[in-house]
Amino acid sequence: MRAFIIPVAVAALVAGAPLAMAAQMTTGHVKAFDAKTNTLTLKNGTAYMLPEGFKDPGLKAGSKVQVSWDMQSGKHEASAVKIVK
Repeated sequence: MRAFIIPVAVAALVAGAPLAMAAQMTTGHVKAFDAKTNTLTLKNGTAYMLPEGFKDPGLKAGSKVQVSWDMQSGKHEASAVKIVK
């Protein structure tokens, strides 16, 4: 029985590792968007740093967006922003 449990536990750990590294998703309304500093702030007060070369899909105050992000050096680093209806 032990010979079966250890390989299964190791397989589960290895299979779950990529999920822990996946980006988080947040949906909210735009409070402010600053193209000069590549910063997007949602109405809840959270600011996201946008990647270099970010293409603005038409962000404006009040737009509902979905942000994919990761925490890097204590900052919310966005990898994608999509306007949602």
